[in-house]
Amino acid sequence: MATNEIFSSHFTRETEQTTRSTTACPECGGDLLPANHETHCRECGLIVDEDHLDYGPEWFNSPENSSRRRTGTPLTAGRHDRGLSTEIGWKKDGQGNALPGRKRSQLNRLRREHRRSQWRTKRERNLGYSLGEVRRIVSALELPDSLCEQACMLFRRAQGEDLCQGRSLEGVAAASVYAVCRCNGLGRALEEISQLATCSRSALECAYSAMNTELELPTPIPRPQNFLPRLAATLEVPDEIRHRALELATLAEDAGITSGRRPRSFAATCLYRASHEFGYGLSQQAVADSANTSTTTIRTHRDCLCDVLEEQK
Repeated sequence: MATNEIFSSHFTRETEQTTRSTTACPECGGDLLPANHETHCRECGLIVDEDHLDYGPEWFNSPENSSRRRTGTPLTAGRHDRGLSTEIGWKKDGQGNALPGRKRSQLNRLRREHRRSQWRTKRERNLGYSLGEVRRIVSALELPDSLCEQACMLFRRAQGEDLCQGRSLEGVAAASVYAVCRCNGLGRALEEISQLATCSRSALECAYSAMNTELELPTPIPRPQNFLPRLAATLEVPDEIRHRALELATLAEDAGITSGRRPRSFAATCLYRASHEFGYGLSQQAVADSANTSTTTIRTHRDCLCDVLEEQK
């Protein structure tokens, strides 16, 4: 019998039994009154039913821990074992008492054997190493935990499709982070992630191209608007300049002059133009360095943007 059939039949019998028992008092035959998770007789006061089953998490009061959850840490895709790992203590027992030397030596041997038996297959060992690489890159980029979970799930999917064979594990891990940033519209350039990865840029590009093709990732086209917040934070410009740069980027995109241009460079050009409109006066060299481009590119994009502004006038 299937699991859902077992549960449905069990709950049905329990419900029917409760319904039959709550129709009349088994002692005096009086009416039953449910109140405060109890069912008692209105006439004689006999408690017929109490303590209903609670299928939620178990709670308890702990003076050391503010959290009252007793169900353990939640499952996570960032660990090869989904977070269901076992850790062996070092110098103290569960009550905080110091362990004798013989017991510490025994725990050291158990810890060594536990570490050796942690990886059942080579595939699982590669998964644990690669997920650690994904967490390291995400932490260096200061990305939220939700994106880390998405990157780990994407790497698991790539490993399931045998995309790691013949490619660098570090490259596939870095490509997972870059793909998640692209799919969520974050302004993270390929150069920024390749500097944090322990593989070459060519290995990163090869892994990302394979993942984008084989997994059919919903990767949107990069826009200058995605790079504006990070560039504005790097250049430490006021909010009004950032808002004006966003308007200029939207206007240029509607005019079609952003096609075929690097979105990060064009976003830096919009910040440069907006800063001069408000008299902030950013230098071309500072803007070019923040976008990892040249001053010639900034001037070229500025001229195109000025032409569009003239046409709007």
